[in-house]
Amino acid sequence: MRAIICTKFDSPKKLKISEAEDPIPGDKEVLISIKAVGLGYVDALTVAGLYQIKPSLPFIPGNEVAGIVEKTGDEVKHLRVGQRVIATPSQGGLAEKVCISQNKCTVIPQNMDYAAAASFQVNYCTAYHGLNYCGNLKPKEIVLVLGAAGGVGIAAIEIAKAMGATVIAAASTKKKRDAAIKWGADFAIDYTIENWRDKLKKVLDGRPLDMVYDPVGGKYSEPALRSLSPDGRFLVVGFASGDIAKVPLNLVLLKRCKIVGVNWGAFIAANPTQAKPVLTRLLEWIASKKLTPSAGECYPMEKTGTAMMKMLNRKAIGKLVITMDVE
Repeated sequence: MRAIICTKFDSPKKLKISEAEDPIPGDKEVLISIKAVGLGYVDALTVAGLYQIKPSLPFIPGNEVAGIVEKTGDEVKHLRVGQRVIATPSQGGLAEKVCISQNKCTVIPQNMDYAAAASFQVNYCTAYHGLNYCGNLKPKEIVLVLGAAGGVGIAAIEIAKAMGATVIAAASTKKKRDAAIKWGADFAIDYTIENWRDKLKKVLDGRPLDMVYDPVGGKYSEPALRSLSPDGRFLVVGFASGDIAKVPLNLVLLKRCKIVGVNWGAFIAANPTQAKPVLTRLLEWIASKKLTPSAGECYPMEKTGTAMMKMLNRKAIGKLVITMDVE
């Protein structure tokens, strides 16, 4: 089978397609013929050797796939050959096939295409977990989403709107702000300009800012924290800017606000039974068209490095997806 094999930590632009042996499923595993792979910012960081956790070399990146069950192990009970599924292997997604435990697979609706499915699971589960479980978002509250045009930000916009909130999207270019509005944000502001908080105040027009959803970090975190109203919640989702913010804790005291870390992967690792109810709820929302996830740009496997570099350079809009030969 074809696969993207990372043999050394280096620039993603050096990635190329290699040949690897087809995997064989264990008794409780299924073999998935992969049709699409969702790329995350962490994937690009890991390949470049910039992520805090480094896998053993060599490895095949990719942990968010959509495809068809091609073969099942002898003890697999709830999946059958031919079913369309999404799955989250710890690695190995950027290949034509992958073996994974049946418990990490979820059947997807027939009306959901593979690219959309591959772009859905991690970002939307993270957003739902963050806004609902960590942030306790209520209808009619106001949420500021930083980095709102990336895959993580768009998922947060859609989930927040589905929960009845008002969303202010913060993004760096007009193209990105237009994308955020297209995906449901009520307002969009440029958070790269000086004194961008003044623009935020005009949008708020005296209303409280109840929550900040921050997957960006760096120099944007403290101004966003300062903009929170008393009893607000600040959700730390990631550090796409490359810098980890250091915020003065006296702000937390004065504002009576909460800073909460959102780590969906670690949460379900510690609480594995909690993943299925979240996925079930989100798939119900998709079936009822309350959510309409879709991929951003799609690339063939040989352009994986190009796609990863676009994420590292913060040029991506939406979730980038690698597509195989989809019938």
